[in-house]
Amino acid sequence: MIGTLVNTGAILVGGALGLFIKKGLPPRITDGVMKALGLVTVFIGVSGAIESQNVMVAVLSVVLATVLGAWIDIDGRLHRLSEKLNRSSENTRFSEGFMSATLLFVTGAMAVTGAMQEGMNGDYSLLFTKAIMDGISALLLSAALGAGVLLSAVSVLIYQGGISLISGIAAPVLTAATIVEMGAVGSILVIGVGLNLLGATKVKVFNSIFAILLPIPLLLLYNIF
Repeated sequence: MIGTLVNTGAILVGGALGLFIKKGLPPRITDGVMKALGLVTVFIGVSGAIESQNVMVAVLSVVLATVLGAWIDIDGRLHRLSEKLNRSSENTRFSEGFMSATLLFVTGAMAVTGAMQEGMNGDYSLLFTKAIMDGISALLLSAALGAGVLLSAVSVLIYQGGISLISGIAAPVLTAATIVEMGAVGSILVIGVGLNLLGATKVKVFNSIFAILLPIPLLLLYNIF
């Protein structure tokens, strides 16, 4: 859990610095920062998505998870929850910051692979690298979107911490191919986050969040049949 705790702390520190900087920045600069971060996010997502070695598994994972998520209305429920946590006039911005940052920090390949390495081998190096990247991203995001970004640290703590804790038990089914596909699927979701930051789309990425886990059963079925 050391790597996850460092990652969580980096987000809090970066987010706090971003809020401090935000006070002195005109809207045109914060908007420009958000668009620039959106472009970089799309690039990161595309770079990770092309690592997929089984496109059908990636497609099925995203489609099936989206159907389930839309049925449960995960995105809507989280929007309403984040709005309850902040009842000021900036509710929409708070919600956008929380959800964008959470998706950016938990759906990438580094979140999955780093947490698994931490849980199975006690190797924190990848999460330490991710902590630096997330801290910088949190600074930029909070400067553009506000305090909701800091709340994403809780999501990272729960998500990555959970993967670290169960990865030892799940090690027999977490083959190299499975980890690659989980990372690729997460990167596809990151592309959605980037497009949302650019304002090009309004993809409800949270409805697809469980897609990251679906390569595990899908690859098992693929290997059997």
